[in-house]
Amino acid sequence: MASFSFDVAHMLAGGLVLVSFMMLYQDRLYSLLNVLALHAIMLALSVAWQAYIQHAPHLYITVALALGFKAIVIPMALRRMVFRMGIHREVETVVGIGLTMLVAIALVALSMEVMLPVTTHSDPMAREDIALALSVLLIGLLMMVTRRNAVSQIVGFMSLENGIVLAATGAQGMPLVVEISVAFSILIAFIVIGIFLFRIRERFDTVDDQALDRFRGEH
Repeated sequence: MASFSFDVAHMLAGGLVLVSFMMLYQDRLYSLLNVLALHAIMLALSVAWQAYIQHAPHLYITVALALGFKAIVIPMALRRMVFRMGIHREVETVVGIGLTMLVAIALVALSMEVMLPVTTHSDPMAREDIALALSVLLIGLLMMVTRRNAVSQIVGFMSLENGIVLAATGAQGMPLVVEISVAFSILIAFIVIGIFLFRIRERFDTVDDQALDRFRGEH
């Protein structure tokens, strides 16, 4: 039974890494937002399994938050934002998708190389889950720095935060108060970012970083 729990936990955490790669591969905003919802669903499944094997019922609240806010509310709100602002439907990148994928593979390898030796004396399940969670976090950060459009950068930020939640739950869960505070912090940040994007669109008629740089005279 322990081996089965171990395998399922790593399969779900690995699935989250795989969906992170799917995010990097998307070249259309609507497709990217669909993958963001899938990313949240995979996180919810992983946390639900951790709640079951750890006998930690408070983690089911994290599952509900992931499914409700991250898989439904936020992707729908972002889709509405994209539609209302008339943003160009293609995801604009700083470098090619192929090169970005290679960098992401290197980041996953780096995560394993760094975390596995450091956590040698930790619980085997938490040890590998934390390494996979760091991979998700780094891929989210990579997406934030390789995408020009502000909406796709928000998606990268949400992916990064999912990696943090995965790491915390894999390490025997988070206190409930921390989970709630993280959820509300993300929700507030999302509202603020949404208002900020609408203001940018209203003032400059674009949310493209490069266009904003040209407006400031930097290019």
